[in-house]
Amino acid sequence: MVFNKLKKILGAGEKTEEEDYIEIDLDQEKKEAKVLVKLFVLKNYDDVNEILNALREGYTIAIINIKALRQKDSIELKRAISKIKKTTDALEGSVAGFGENLIIATPSFATIHKEVKIKKEKER
Repeated sequence: MVFNKLKKILGAGEKTEEEDYIEIDLDQEKKEAKVLVKLFVLKNYDDVNEILNALREGYTIAIINIKALRQKDSIELKRAISKIKKTTDALEGSVAGFGENLIIATPSFATIHKEVKIKKEKER
């Protein structure tokens, strides 16, 4: 509309039946999904909630240091690991131990490769 008025004022030639215009989709945003690898320290059982909330968001791989709780209370540690495992299973993710003091928990987009060692029987 505004362009037509400008064309008339400037005397920009003949009228065309079709108007040339460009559609812009303002709702479309280009977002790149980024993965966050975050370190957590499990000092007591209540720290599990922060880890689970991060996993539920779906973009966080959690590396959990369990050394402090392991030295403090092994029963609470078992409860915490069980809760992390149940939530991760519900999210179709993976959980794996890495050494004695680390646990890695991932949401569904990532899997942890767990190498299975096959014991070879010696033939005699």
